[in-house]
Amino acid sequence: MAEHITEMISEQKVEQRIRELGEQISRDYAGKEIRLVCILKGASFFMCELAKRITVPVSIDFMQVSSYGGATESCGTVRIRHDLDESIEGLDVIIVEDIVDSGRTLAFLGDFLRSKGAKSIRYCTLLDKPERRVVDLKVDYTGFVVPDEFVVGYGMDYDQKYRNLPYIGVIHFDGDKAK
Repeated sequence: MAEHITEMISEQKVEQRIRELGEQISRDYAGKEIRLVCILKGASFFMCELAKRITVPVSIDFMQVSSYGGATESCGTVRIRHDLDESIEGLDVIIVEDIVDSGRTLAFLGDFLRSKGAKSIRYCTLLDKPERRVVDLKVDYTGFVVPDEFVVGYGMDYDQKYRNLPYIGVIHFDGDKAK
């Protein structure tokens, strides 16, 4: 199946918004330390850029979960493939995700990390698709609200391709009409 990409959000707009999110998080956590939990692999580009722009003390950890496989839609079942390396007991935690659609993954992870003793849990995502939400989930820090399109770039992939695009694009497959 052949595919092509059209730009949705430029590299400059992404970088500007990440800077704004870093400033907002720094204000909200003034005088505190935070643990960023990056959801691999997609959020790694976003989390690295975000962490550089946060001025309060930050530590990081990583989790890998699966709900997509090689498909373009979530199967609805969240599986932990890699758990945290360090304890989060008593810590203020921000879960950093690349994109939120159904909300199942973040809702699951919020409950999971609360059970591990996190002092607080907040959610930060580069992209949000609230029209796809199937669970009641409030995202605390959102880069961009986007329409229900399959997006790639800035860490997000289709079957492990296109993560390295410096912008966010919409993937179109044979037969799709590019906008």
